[in-house]
Amino acid sequence: MAEEFSLRAIAHVRSDFDTKFGIPRQSGVVPGLEADIVFEPEYRDPAAFRGLENCSHIWLIWLISGNIREGWQPTVRPPRLGGNVRWGVFATRSPYRPNPVGLSCVRLAGLDLHTKDGPVLHILGADLMDGTPILDIKPYAPYTDSIPGASNGIARPGWERGLSVDCPPELLALLPEGKREAALAVLAEDPRPAYKADSERVYGMGFAGFDIRFTVAGGTLTVREIVKKEDTI
Repeated sequence: MAEEFSLRAIAHVRSDFDTKFGIPRQSGVVPGLEADIVFEPEYRDPAAFRGLENCSHIWLIWLISGNIREGWQPTVRPPRLGGNVRWGVFATRSPYRPNPVGLSCVRLAGLDLHTKDGPVLHILGADLMDGTPILDIKPYAPYTDSIPGASNGIARPGWERGLSVDCPPELLALLPEGKREAALAVLAEDPRPAYKADSERVYGMGFAGFDIRFTVAGGTLTVREIVKKEDTI
């Protein structure tokens, strides 16, 4: 009989993504994406963070809270491979797993030990939705975590899909200044699943409290509208 264990969240993520759509496919793909990690009260002892200031990068072990399902399937269809090719779940980073656990390597941009929310980690390059539960944090160790000559089994033709982004200046100006560069970088990565190619369809991506609406045709993503979320209610 399979063993069962109980885990608890030690922290939660604050990020600019309120839905899964648009989140980069892996951590580090958009290096400038800002997010914070806010800890639960029982884990706010500053002593628990001693030495972390020496780390440039950390590993986050997190609960894929947006994809918790009953049961599991041995094969999945990775969206970046067109959604028509089945791979074994253990050969992919699909969120649909027997245990919904994710792993992300992010840059540690800062550590504030004394805030109203206790110690807060400021991170860059996260691929995480707002509210994601963090199960554990470990330091990145360059001498063991980077393996020269390692093969990249999940890198395949069609994985990389860059777009040019056409966003009128008057629309871009609606976003907070500190969020504009990151928003454009996320859009350039093409948030759509690989099997979506309708040039007439208008997509909407939630980012930093705004709904960014766009179309894609001929390798160019065109921003059509940017609306503050509270204005859409």
